[in-house]
Parts: sequence; C-alpha cells; structure tokens
Amino acid sequence: MVLVNEALKKIMRHKFLFEELVKRDFKQKYKRTVLGMGWSVLSPLLSLLVMKLVFGHYFGRGVAHYTIFLFCGNLVFSYYRESTNGGMNSLMSNASIFTKINVPKYIFLLSKNVSAFINFLLTLCVFFVFAFFDNVSFGPHFLALLYPLACLVVFNIGIGLILSALFVFYRDISYLYDVFTMLVMYCSAIFYNVDVLPATYQNLFLLNPVYTYIKYFRTVVLLGKLPSMEIHLLCAFYAILALGLGAWIYKKYNHKFLYYV
Repeated sequence: MVLVNEALKKIMRHKFLFEELVKRDFKQKYKRTVLGMGWSVLSPLLSLLVMKLVFGHYFGRGVAHYTIFLFCGNLVFSYYRESTNGGMNSLMSNASIFTKINVPKYIFLLSKNVSAFINFLLTLCVFFVFAFFDNVSFGPHFLALLYPLACLVVFNIGIGLILSALFVFYRDISYLYDVFTMLVMYCSAIFYNVDVLPATYQNLFLLNPVYTYIKYFRTVVLLGKLPSMEIHLLCAFYAILALGLGAWIYKKYNHKFLYYV
C-alpha cells in the first residue's frame, strides 16, 4: 500500500508528462487513419464477426447467446493483449526521454495502460448494446463486473512491468510473446465452451488468468449470478502476483535500464 501511494505521488508530480504521453499514444495509434478512434471499436467487432462465421457453426451449438459468449472472451483477451503488448515496448520506445530527464520509468507503462483501458471502455459500451439487443438480462448484478475489471487492470500492469523490463535486456521477448499470446488465446476458451468437459479438465483452464477473468465476465453477464469464491480469490491472486513480481523486477533492475536502452 505504501508503494502504491508513493507511485501515485510521483505520477501527480509528473501529471503534465503523463497526460501528454497518453495523448501521444492515441495520436500515434490512429495517425493517418480515416476512422481514427473508430478503429478501437471496429477492430474487435470485425474479430468477433470472423470468429462467429468460422466457429459459430461448430462450437455455437447448444451455447445460449453465443455472440455475447464470443464477445465476452474477445473483449477481455483483446484488452489483455493490447495492454501487455504496449507495455512491453513502453521503456524502449521512450528511452530518449528517461535517459535525459529523471522521471519514474513506470509512468511510460502506465500511460500505455491508460490508452488501452480507454479503448476497452469504448468497446465495453458496444458490448452492452449487443447484450441488450440479444435479450441478455440486465440488472444490478452487472456492477459485479467492476471486480474482475479492477483485477484485470492490475494484472495487465503487472505483466507489462515484467515484459518491459525483460525486453530491455532481451529483444527476443517480443517474438516469444507473440507465440505466447496465441497460446493464451487458444487456452482461454474464447470461441468454445469448456462446460462440456469433465470437471478435472475445466479446473485446468483456471490456471490461465485470462480465462479466469473471462469466466467471471460470462458468469455475470450470461448466467446473471456471481461466480464462486474460488474464482474471486483466483482473480485477486493473479493480479497481486503479477503486480508484485513486476514491481520487484523493476526495483531490482531499475538502475540498469539506462545501460541497455
């Protein structure tokens, strides 16, 4: 808690830089595009359409609200992928700044996460519209989504800290992580339902943090109830573990970053 408060104080001292970094990330991402920020919503929708066309006939049978089922998985995974990929390059892409000015290096990672989070919120609004027209039951239980969302934000920041630090020393990380994210996608049950599998195999999927957050979203949205206490604890555990490991790596190797960028 003390480390969090200290980090927030440092961010407030560099508030102007932080805001400019977020603005710059948006400008760079949508530079020379016709639709601009519209791609933040259109891109996941196109991915959803492709998945529905390719997998709907084979995996959609017997799954109620299969479009929303797909959307839940794609929404969470896309946010995870964008946030962590952006975080991985955050130090190297801003080396020209922190090698000349003494600023907290994690501020670059957090700016990437804010940009990814804004894109996620825009897509989440579209998700709610889809859910409404697909006759998904709305109610106060939707407020429970704040819990996995908060855990996912912390988890993404933690993974970003780990990746950005490793990427400074080992450029191979970017290639390995592309393969890893593809593995995570297939192991996150985005387009297929694991409920048809034996309980033992279903529990193995919970070893994947991204699937755990997807499962929480689906349970609240599609089933209209809260997940088990096990899922709640797992969500928090993965978030705290990732953030703790990322903070430890940053603290240990912080003074070495300048020699490798």
